[in-house]
Amino acid sequence: MKRFFMCAVLVIAVALTIPAFAKTVLKLGHIAEVSHPYAKGADHFAKLVGEKSGGEMEVQVFPSSQLGSQKDMTEGLIYGTIDMVLTGTADLGQFQPKMSLFDLPFLFKDRAHAYKALDTVGMELGKELEPRGLKLLGYMENGIRHLTNNVRPVKAPADMDGLKIRVMSNKIYIETIKSLGGSPTPMAFGELYSAMQQGTVDGQENPSAHIYTKRFFEVQKYASMTAHAYAPEPVLISMVTWSKLSDAQKAIIQEAATEAVAWQRELSTQQDNEYWDKIKATGKIEVIEVDRAPFMEATQPVWKEFAPTVGQDNIDKVLALGK
Repeated sequence: MKRFFMCAVLVIAVALTIPAFAKTVLKLGHIAEVSHPYAKGADHFAKLVGEKSGGEMEVQVFPSSQLGSQKDMTEGLIYGTIDMVLTGTADLGQFQPKMSLFDLPFLFKDRAHAYKALDTVGMELGKELEPRGLKLLGYMENGIRHLTNNVRPVKAPADMDGLKIRVMSNKIYIETIKSLGGSPTPMAFGELYSAMQQGTVDGQENPSAHIYTKRFFEVQKYASMTAHAYAPEPVLISMVTWSKLSDAQKAIIQEAATEAVAWQRELSTQQDNEYWDKIKATGKIEVIEVDRAPFMEATQPVWKEFAPTVGQDNIDKVLALGK
């Protein structure tokens, strides 16, 4: 009887040291501040995964470049050292050139056109990332990109002459700034504020959310509403990580991503105008409305140069969706 009692105690003690289930923890990184709309999208995705899995899966979000630059994190996905990343198509273009399609200047008529193209053509192109170790789950958004600088008001392409503009390490963005007469300067996003503060670059181009949450208005005098590009924010998971998940877990991740994308796009659209109101309210930066037609005309050579890279057929598909 004593031996039975001791065995029972031992079994209970061992059982208490073993968790009821082995929780699956995924690390997700991005470069935005926590108040940015796609940072909130990442947090919403993490919440949905936790709810849909009944707590058996957890997504830990690392904002503000904590896990490195966009390129570093994307490489981490390939090698399986990072599970998930929100990044830009401009970054993905370094790994799959066709993804740069969405970085062409003045490609979309409006947000509705962008969403339609990304959810069809964009998802098709995303399949070509998988052999490279990246699985695309959907597209959140960074927003609509505009120019800022601290030298002179930019109202026409001629005003861009000689301005040093920070760009991502993406050939389309580099050539876009060149076509407008500026001097493109590739630089990591995390270095941008100090570079503008110190005069290493004169300006940059980004959506309102980054201009406000990164406080670029403190080191810039002029913002020109060029709306020269729409910036998608792909949601990616490492194929190394994906291959380790059960079918049920994969379904949860995809379902949560799809719902989070829709939620984030709505939030981003709502907050875009709010951010511009906040930027203007600082009184630190002059916001300039521009005639976009001369900018569009000046950047047409960029389309011709990169059509062979991104595929003229893909360009045609996107344009047809805007009619």
